[in-house]
Amino acid sequence: PASRKLQLATGLGYHVLEWGDGDHTVVLIHGFLDTAWGWQPMVEAALSAGLHVVAPDMRGHGDSDWIGPGGYYHFPDYLADLHELVAQVGRARVSLVGHSMGGSIAAYYAGAFADRVHKLALLEGLGPPESKDAMPARVATWLGVWKKVREKSPKSYASVEEAAARIAEHDPLVSAEMARFLAEKGTTPALGGRIRFKHDPLHATPGPYGFSLATAEQFWRRVKCPTLLVSGAQSLMRHAPSEEARRQKCFQHARRAVVEGAGHMMQRHQPERVGE
Repeated sequence: PASRKLQLATGLGYHVLEWGDGDHTVVLIHGFLDTAWGWQPMVEAALSAGLHVVAPDMRGHGDSDWIGPGGYYHFPDYLADLHELVAQVGRARVSLVGHSMGGSIAAYYAGAFADRVHKLALLEGLGPPESKDAMPARVATWLGVWKKVREKSPKSYASVEEAAARIAEHDPLVSAEMARFLAEKGTTPALGGRIRFKHDPLHATPGPYGFSLATAEQFWRRVKCPTLLVSGAQSLMRHAPSEEARRQKCFQHARRAVVEGAGHMMQRHQPERVGE
C-alpha cells in the first residue's frame, strides 16, 4: 500500500494506507489497540480490485498522532476524525468497514450521515454488552486510573519476537507469521534498546462513560444502506443469538454472515474469506 500522513481539521495528523484507484472508496476502520496494517492481508487477498481502499490508524493508534496533554480519547472524537477523513479521501461513493470498536465508529457515522455511506460492513461491530456501571463510580475509577497511566512508563519488550508472543497470548488463533507481522508494524523503539506497542497507553483506561444500547440504537435505525454483519464462528465476544437478532433488527437492510475458523480478530485468522 501507499503510506502517507494527512492533517485533519480536528488538529491531528492521521497515518493512512491506500490501495487502488477506483471511484468507490472503502474505508477500513480498525478496532481497539489495532492498526491499519492489520487489514493488509485481507485487502491484498480479496479487496483491492477496482476499489480505492483507505485504512487509517485511528487517533492514538499506530502512526497517527496522540492527543495532547490534558486530553482524552472520547468516543465522539473518532467520529470527528472519520468525518474529516472521508471529506479528504472519499470519492464518488464511500463505503465503511469497521471491526469491533471500529464497527461502532462506522455504524454511528452511517447513522449520522446516512446519505453519504453507500454500504456498511460491521465485523463484530455491534458494540459490547451494555454498561451497568453507575456513572459516579465509573468517573471516579476513570480519573484514578488515568493518573496512574500517565505516571508510569509504557510496557516494553526485548524484541519483536517477544512482542509477537504477547499478541499470540491474547489471540490463540493467530498464526506465528501474522503475529510477527503485526509486531513488526505495530511497535516502535523504546528506552534501553527495547520496543513498545505504538498505541497511547491512555487507551488502556476505562472511559468515563460506558456503552449505551439506547444511544447506539438511535444511530443504527438511521442507517439506510445495505449492511453486512459478520461474526467469527469461534469468537468469544459474540452476543447471544437473541441479542444479536435484537441489534440486527435496528438496521433497515441487514444480513448476517459467519466466518468459520475465525475468532473476534477474524481479518487476522481468515483474511481471504473475510475479504470476500
